[in-house]
Amino acid sequence: MIAPVSITLMVNDEHVNAHVSPRTHLADFLRDHLGLTGTHLGCEHGVCGACTVRLDGDIVRGCLVLAVQADGAVVETIEGLSDSGEIADLQEAFRNRNALQCGYCTPGMLIAVQELLRQQSNPSRETIREHLSGNYCRCTGYHAIVDAVEATVRARNGANA
Repeated sequence: MIAPVSITLMVNDEHVNAHVSPRTHLADFLRDHLGLTGTHLGCEHGVCGACTVRLDGDIVRGCLVLAVQADGAVVETIEGLSDSGEIADLQEAFRNRNALQCGYCTPGMLIAVQELLRQQSNPSRETIREHLSGNYCRCTGYHAIVDAVEATVRARNGANA
């Protein structure tokens, strides 16, 4: 048995100290140790995007990062982005456009899209689709998701005008 390792990090603006197995993935740590179940596990190979979180401001796949690699880092999950209100307009657009369907991929989609909108204030439909290419959805066919992002872009740009 491998001895647990002590880690300290900030998760959704809360200081966390924990002892974890060196083999524990960040997504498992968030779900199993902290009860943050919005971070979903899909493929566990970094392909589907269901486990997307922010690590020190960059989006990463939580199934590919070990919890010990996040020692000293700042982690933001869908719960943190939702509670802060940062993605409230995106969440509303996803609801209004029926872009959530079963909801399994939605947290990863929202984090990925918010990252795009932080980088570009007016991305094209093609850019939105390309940015979402690393996030799989089996329910909506992406059309409703891209529509929701476009609606958010229009609203954000109208509010800034």
